[in-house]
Amino acid sequence: ATVNAIMGGAFGSAGERCMALPVVVAVGDETADKLIARLKPLVEALKVGPGCMRGQEENEMGPVVSDTHQKKVLGYIDKGESEGAKLVVDGRKLRVPGYDAGYYVGGTLFDHVTPEMTIYKEEIFGPVLSVVRVADYASAVDLINRHEYGNGSAIFTRDGGCARRFCEEVQAGM
Repeated sequence: ATVNAIMGGAFGSAGERCMALPVVVAVGDETADKLIARLKPLVEALKVGPGCMRGQEENEMGPVVSDTHQKKVLGYIDKGESEGAKLVVDGRKLRVPGYDAGYYVGGTLFDHVTPEMTIYKEEIFGPVLSVVRVADYASAVDLINRHEYGNGSAIFTRDGGCARRFCEEVQAGM
């Protein structure tokens, strides 16, 4: 359920919505490794193509809004890679046969993103998901609360006490 929610939040509407999910904070390397292992094949398998044509209903993600925005998103992917994030799935070379003029960017997944990186600090509004690893719950809450764009936040846990604490401690719009 967690992975499905992350996929929908990160790649629904090609990541171009206000409450898209651009960053996942994973507590502990074991959790992050398991999450990356589950996300990678799903991101690679995203069905990308036009969504407005009859017979194309199976597509899970369409193009981004414009040529300018496509170049901006691709630039963020370049920047993440150059700043040292681990590029797990690269959406830069996606081609949709028959739609070469479309503004497509494939699902992109980064791991080992740090708070100093541009892809963490800035809102991309594209199909790019970054995983930030932290050691513990307190570090996760601190990281979330220090981010300039605290629009929304969620926790995935089996621990009800932790979930209640999170709701009280996290400073986000939603």
